Amino acid sequence: MTPRPAARIHLMITFVLVSCGTVAGACLGLLLSGRSTALLLAGVAGLGAGAGALSSRRHVLTLLRPDPGRAPAPGPRPSRAAAAVRGDGYAEGLADGVLVCVATYRAAVFPLTPDGVSGQERRARRDLAYRVAAHDGLPHPVQVSAAAALEAIDQGLDAERAEAAMKDLGLTVFGSRRGR
Repeated sequence: MTPRPAARIHLMITFVLVSCGTVAGACLGLLLSGRSTALLLAGVAGLGAGAGALSSRRHVLTLLRPDPGRAPAPGPRPSRAAAAVRGDGYAEGLADGVLVCVATYRAAVFPLTPDGVSGQERRARRDLAYRVAAHDGLPHPVQVSAAAALEAIDQGLDAERAEAAMKDLGLTVFGSRRGR
């Protein structure tokens, strides 16, 4: 019986990982103290790599399995907003990007050292944060929370208020993830 291509791929990757782990363990053992330690570490590293690959086998094969009941739909591809509603990870990535952009803008407005950020860099970070926060594929709760955080940061007077808005944005981004 010939295994499926996904199973073959996983088997080849497992072989490479076990081989590399064994060789790395042997080299480390030789460097540390000698042949007996090299044999011991080679065996432990090989067994560890093999056990890790086998324990992840079902998960990897599930990810690599084609969906036979789903053929590509004819016609134009769905928009990014439709993909975000469908929950394919695009909106989650955008939400994480908004969190990072707003956090870097906050760091530019409230630097740890005086004169730590130039005005040009602050404006560039602000523009990027606003552009990413206004993206149409972003979930609405994340857009609202990002707008509140950007407003608190733009005022630039109260670092505690900006920190609270950032915390709220982080919780909103975490809550918008699929499976939460």
